[in-house]
Parts: sequence; structure tokens; C-alpha cells
Amino acid sequence: MEGFRFSVDVTVRFAETDAQGIAHTACYLVWFEVARVEHLRRFGRGYLGLQEAGFEALTTESHVRYLAPAAFDDRLTVYARCHDIRGARFRYDYAVVKADGVLVADGWTTHAVVDRETYRPTRFPAWLREAIVSAES
Repeated sequence: MEGFRFSVDVTVRFAETDAQGIAHTACYLVWFEVARVEHLRRFGRGYLGLQEAGFEALTTESHVRYLAPAAFDDRLTVYARCHDIRGARFRYDYAVVKADGVLVADGWTTHAVVDRETYRPTRFPAWLREAIVSAES
């Protein structure tokens, strides 16, 4: 998928579908999270590294645009990219594509890095910023 350098594969589980066999809308946010956590894992210490360094990354906003249905047992690729890192904030963009190339959904989430003890916003860690900027360019 153009513009994305990272992806993770997921399969729609039966529990993720409704009575019509179509993936629930909420599942897309879970799949976004799977891609985001795996993306961060690629860079140094990832999300666990953030926590160990005394940070949390809170989701502050999310958006999903549903374009085509995904059904039970469909194999999907979730593309993710991180950008717009400013101060404590950063954004992820996503695209969910079926194995046959059909774009099922796209969207984005925004996040804030906070101190793990006080939950006050704090600057995005330099070690993670450098790794992500390097990987995304």
C-alpha cells in the first residue's frame, strides 16, 4: 500500500462478527491497536519500553472510515504509519486491506505521551522519535 512501510496481518475471528457474519465496527479500532503496538515494538523498546521509561501513550482521538465489509475468516493486512510528532502528541494513520486488494477501511488515531505517575503530558521520548522518523522517511 502506497505511503506505508509497515503492516501486520490479522484474520477476522468468528467472535468479531455480527449475526450477518460481518466484522463489528469496533474491531477496527482493536486492529488499529494491534498494528500500532507492533509498529512501536519495531523501534527500540516499543510500548513496553515507554512504560519502563516512565511514560504512557494515551489515545486521545480516533476515526474509522468503513469502505467495504470484512467477514469471518477474511485475511486482512493492517497498514500503519506514525507521523505528526509534536511535543507530547503523535498520530497514526491506518489502512485495512483484504487479501484480494480491496480497501476495507482507513482511519487514524491521535495520542499523547504522559508521565506514568502524574498523567501530565510530557515530550515524546527522543530515542523513539528518532527511530520512527528514520523508519518512516
